[in-house]
Amino acid sequence: MDTVTIKEKKFNRIITVVSIVIPVVVALLFLVKLPNVEPFSFLPPIYASINGLTAILLLVAVWAIKNKKRELHQKLMTTCIVLSLLFLLMYIAYHMTSNSTEFGGEGTIKYVYYFILISHIILSIVIIPLVLKTYARAYLKKFDAHRKLARITFPIWLYVAITGVVVYLMISPYYIG
Repeated sequence: MDTVTIKEKKFNRIITVVSIVIPVVVALLFLVKLPNVEPFSFLPPIYASINGLTAILLLVAVWAIKNKKRELHQKLMTTCIVLSLLFLLMYIAYHMTSNSTEFGGEGTIKYVYYFILISHIILSIVIIPLVLKTYARAYLKKFDAHRKLARITFPIWLYVAITGVVVYLMISPYYIG
């Protein structure tokens, strides 16, 4: 077995663990409320903006690679991963200090909101191993495999980033000061 295959198997094990641990920890932390801490009510517009910035950078990264700007593409994708981690930390901090906000819309818009929210949540879990495997393949210089998986990863990640902003915009009128 060559060293790339050994590294890939090691990455895949780590990716599997991370892809399971993150959603489980996030779900468990939803049950934890920090006592005697003021709600971090300033965070939702910040992490929604991070989602928006991630969406923009994903689009620029695709433009970069299509224009053979591989180094720029790599830096942009690394930035997107860092932004996603930053989002996750802020999201957890917000929910550990604040109660969940209920959507106040009625009628069709309520169904639209919940469709977007549920698809966003499910795909935000699905995207974790996809992003990590896509990144690992590039890191291992397995560019054909990277490109093939990126064609699946990109639209899902872009959807998650955009719907994160949409969910925020739809729920923000109902946040309690």
